[in-house]
Amino acid sequence: MSFVDSRVPLRLFVYSVVVIGAMVGALVWKLRVQGVFACPASYGNTAYLSDCNAPAYGDYDHGAFWFGLEPEASRAVQRAKVLFIGNSRVQFALSTAQAAQWFAQASISYYLLGFSASETVAYTAPLLKKIRPQASVYVVNVDRFFDDRVSPPAAQILQGKDILSRYRQKQFWQHLHKRICGTLNLFCGEAFGVYRSRVDGSWRGAGSPPTAAAGVSEGEPTNVERWPAYTLLAKTFLADLPIDRRCVLLTLVPTAGSKRAEAQAIADALGMPLIAPAVDGLKTFDGSHLDHASAERWSQAFLAAAGPSIRSCAAAPAPAARDRGPLDANS
Repeated sequence: MSFVDSRVPLRLFVYSVVVIGAMVGALVWKLRVQGVFACPASYGNTAYLSDCNAPAYGDYDHGAFWFGLEPEASRAVQRAKVLFIGNSRVQFALSTAQAAQWFAQASISYYLLGFSASETVAYTAPLLKKIRPQASVYVVNVDRFFDDRVSPPAAQILQGKDILSRYRQKQFWQHLHKRICGTLNLFCGEAFGVYRSRVDGSWRGAGSPPTAAAGVSEGEPTNVERWPAYTLLAKTFLADLPIDRRCVLLTLVPTAGSKRAEAQAIADALGMPLIAPAVDGLKTFDGSHLDHASAERWSQAFLAAAGPSIRSCAAAPAPAARDRGPLDANS
């Protein structure tokens, strides 16, 4: 009787170990395949993980700015003399050595504040009101930016519940990701991730990017009936910027199927020039974003064309300072 009784705790112990081991294994598998550990660690000294192409992680960038989780980045946006806004195409196009060198030589601070998910004014406009930048120059990538479409990350932030806690969890996992994968990179995968510099907003890709490369081309006009609505949204957005209209520069980063006709029509309706140099032989690495060599060439051409306006406007006095209290992480 005593022999049988002594085996019961042992069986329970073994069963418990097996169950706990299975749970831990499932958690590790989820983190490695679906979570942040699916992406390689490439933080460096000034960057955070903006996006990880894993189903259980995805976007961190939208919430990082909206909730003030990266205060150094938010302060850099507030201080920048030149602010670039738009979608992810402007991020890859201007995250170049050419751009960094040009602004360093001109002694002008800048920040790239574009976002993934084809972001629009629906998120960027209220974000700017939260951050309250003091830029003297805005550069807007017109690429379907003046649209009332709400991106999936923005919809979660603007309409969802308990979103702040989710982004704080993502922030927490980045600390572990950086520590573990920075030391033992075998624990991390090669899913494509994007890192944003807190200093100037530039992006750096890591891991295996999508391979649907394509050349830059001009696309056929689409949604023509919506162009007046886009223009109206542009007028409303520009009216809220506290700077001279001449210091708002419109551009169009080229892609496969560029919407140049649409961008030009909006610029014409606004009575503003479109600074979008055509550079031969440009390519995208994924059918959407300029590859590194093309981005270097295009950013050089853009800054050559826009440089005089940027220098002139950046030399003007900054807009009247508005109250810039701490960002409210609960709003």
